[in-house]
Amino acid sequence: MTTPGITEAILAVTRRFPAALTVSTCGFITRDLYNVADRPQNFYLVGSMGMAAPVGLGIALAVPGRQVVVLDGDGSFAMNLSVLPMLAEHRPNLVHVVLDNGVHESTGGQRPVHVGDPAGLALAAGYAAAYTIDSLDALEALTPADGPTLVHIRCTPRGKSAGARVRWTPQQIVARFAEAAA
Repeated sequence: MTTPGITEAILAVTRRFPAALTVSTCGFITRDLYNVADRPQNFYLVGSMGMAAPVGLGIALAVPGRQVVVLDGDGSFAMNLSVLPMLAEHRPNLVHVVLDNGVHESTGGQRPVHVGDPAGLALAAGYAAAYTIDSLDALEALTPADGPTLVHIRCTPRGKSAGARVRWTPQQIVARFAEAAA
């Protein structure tokens, strides 16, 4: 059982939920998703820290027949904890993944505000289920609940720069995503 890196975790999530509409938070997580699994079903948030879960909720409400996966970082998650009860109240078909490597890698490696127990917070806010995992085997074994599910994945820091930036313009991201979500 080895703690995964962020890129490994993102790839495992995309393989675990291949039909999902995926929303990625800003910075390196978006760049990583773009580099390992670019597809029209990905909605890349470029420069919108803390907004992946609210955008994911909006998508889940607009397209209730589709599963939505939100890829959040530990810093982005901490920035907008007020979305947790809103997600719980609406009960979307949404898997909220928090990739926790303990640093703001996109901005130089600063330590983010530490959220002691993201899974516990999600459950207290009313999520249907929440898990904290340290291995990708555990990701394969979990079953999302009927309602929002939080998956807190402990990851190792990248230690290097992320890959290429998203080449799609915001307008192209919206257009291709809207077509894929229809």
